[in-house]
Amino acid sequence: MIGLFAALAAALGYGISDFVGGIASRRVAALRVVLISYPVALVLLTILASVVGGELSGPAVGWGLVAGVSQALGVWWFYAALGAGPISVVSPLTAVLVAAMPLTVGVALGERPGLVAGAGVLLAMGAVALVSREVTDGDVRPHRFTVRVAWLTVGSGVAFGMNVVLLGQVPVEAKLWPLVLGRLAATAVVVAVALVTANLVLERGVPLRLGLLAGVLDTGAAVATLLALQSSMLSLAGVLIALYPAATVLLAIVVLRERVSRWQAIGMILALVSVGLIASG
Repeated sequence: MIGLFAALAAALGYGISDFVGGIASRRVAALRVVLISYPVALVLLTILASVVGGELSGPAVGWGLVAGVSQALGVWWFYAALGAGPISVVSPLTAVLVAAMPLTVGVALGERPGLVAGAGVLLAMGAVALVSREVTDGDVRPHRFTVRVAWLTVGSGVAFGMNVVLLGQVPVEAKLWPLVLGRLAATAVVVAVALVTANLVLERGVPLRLGLLAGVLDTGAAVATLLALQSSMLSLAGVLIALYPAATVLLAIVVLRERVSRWQAIGMILALVSVGLIASG
């Protein structure tokens, strides 16, 4: 049960962080928001890891660094796909891949969720796709799902999903240190990309405050993710963590008064049912 609650806490944290980051990205380039949130998460995770302790080893360092690079590439490719392609296709496809990667790897490694939990997993994947669905991106410019956008979308989904898989491999005795190393690697990649794309700018005002909040939320979500992966099956935890778009959509409805589409509403219901099935299975 600890793994279930931790996975849902991670989904909630990532969902709220995405919402906050999205609001900030309406004012400045999304990459500039990540330039704030990632270093903040790095500092907070370092403080937490120092307090909690842990034993660093070669595998802990290796898995942590690779997971961080995977996460950074996922962010880069995802924003690139959203900028060039239709959100209505890019967002749900990415989310489904995020759920599918841990599920596929978990099953390949020998995990066998029960029949009820398996049904919950299938429902959850459908829920992820529906909740992430956007009717329009509000931009009059044409956005086509080109071959380049398709590769960026698949790449981001696989990278985000592999981040969960890789974190699931870190030794338990390392505690939070692999997360620190992951954020260090991710921050380095993001800074390099920002430098190449002329986005290495420290924002102020509202974007800065929102970026700081996103960093705090990202920290909590990362810790919850690690706990979930160490307390339950990768195949189940990964799918539950991938329900993060539900929290983003709920906040958009409550805070921004955005209207939820029929498909998103169905996705929300499926998400609730899937959690119940996975918990009981």
